[in-house]
Amino acid sequence: MSDMLHSDQLRGHQVVVVGAGASGRAAARLLTRLGASVRFLEKNAKGVSDDFREEAGQGGYDLRLGAHGPADFAGADMVVLSPGIRAAGLADCLAACPGAQVLSELELASWFVAEPMVAVTGSNGKTTTVMLISHLLEAAGNKVFTGGNIGTPLSEYVLSGDTADVVVLEVSSFQLQLTRTFRPRVAVLLNFAPNHLDWHENLEEYFEAKLRIFAAQRPGDLAIVPEELRAALAGRDFTKAEVAWFSASDRFTCRRLIGAHNRQDMEAAFLAAAPFGVTEETAKAAFDTFVPAPHRLQVIGEKGGVLFVDDSKATTVAAMEAAIRSFDRPVRLLAGGVFKGGDLAALLPLLRERVAAVALFGASREVFEAAWAGQVPLFHEPTLEAAMTRLFADARPGDVVLLSPATASFDLYDGYKARGRDFQRVFAGLPMNRDAEAGEKA
Repeated sequence: MSDMLHSDQLRGHQVVVVGAGASGRAAARLLTRLGASVRFLEKNAKGVSDDFREEAGQGGYDLRLGAHGPADFAGADMVVLSPGIRAAGLADCLAACPGAQVLSELELASWFVAEPMVAVTGSNGKTTTVMLISHLLEAAGNKVFTGGNIGTPLSEYVLSGDTADVVVLEVSSFQLQLTRTFRPRVAVLLNFAPNHLDWHENLEEYFEAKLRIFAAQRPGDLAIVPEELRAALAGRDFTKAEVAWFSASDRFTCRRLIGAHNRQDMEAAFLAAAPFGVTEETAKAAFDTFVPAPHRLQVIGEKGGVLFVDDSKATTVAAMEAAIRSFDRPVRLLAGGVFKGGDLAALLPLLRERVAAVALFGASREVFEAAWAGQVPLFHEPTLEAAMTRLFADARPGDVVLLSPATASFDLYDGYKARGRDFQRVFAGLPMNRDAEAGEKA
């Protein structure tokens, strides 16, 4: 791969990189390697670390911190936007560089990848499925790079000079919306549900962004699509690749992955890995040894006969629904945070059937109460700890206390991982025997 990179490829080009997250920093390093002049913009000056300032100095970046305007984009030939930065929100600035190519780090890096790529997108389950695919490929003897929206940006792989047999990527709608030539050999759309409606203009724009994963595929490539979207895609010319439809089945099991949505993810993972030599027999053995990432329906433990499950990664209504459906025991649900959209009222039949109580914490109390108050037992506490302690006090042996918030976490935490860690911290401090605790208080 390194022979595809030449220091004069973008010499004389002025490139503006917006956003000092991992992908923006990786894109800037790649652009510098290609000979471009990099102007780096970051609105949050306080969030710029000393090591990045040093990196910017060594790379020769024109680093500009604070609010940016049209002058910061003047003369640019190319603009690379970090995920979460909307091109539409920079219309006035981009008008200062008419004709400039606006793209994502994913698109930029993909120009220099010759190895076959497997890309996964969807509203829920992306990380688990990407990890499953990589696990299956490695079980069949392939050398795999796993990255994208999970962990390592693709630009870092390009710069490493390493060569994998297969490149497996998690890709978001934010990244895909600014791609034109990104072409995975295998592209997977896991599912589609309302999400990021605080970012996308509407649901159709979000759907179109997801479908861009298939746009540059050619005959001989493979598009893997859920059966549940067949009707929605009828009449849409969304890919030139061969299409494989999938749904949940019982042919694959993993003792660490519970619920029908995880069986569906395993089906998609097998279909994605099969073109690279993974047989059904190999897949069954590999699934048995798979260890999922934390905070995704992660069983933390049991106290007083009550099971505690950390699903902090469930930041959408659809993810919450899938989590609740994973249990055949009464659920005591922890929810709340920064609401991103979705139909909470549509969950009422499921809540009445399976949820014994709902404990709200943090932000969006009014959103949840508007949909659920008076329909299910419901209360609010300002913090996760208070809500969780109160839920446990009322729980019965056989219940499950489930953190599946259907929201982003930034009201109280730095991210879903911090929220999940706090759930686990509170669990560790709960008494093993609630009767004993009650006796001590008496």
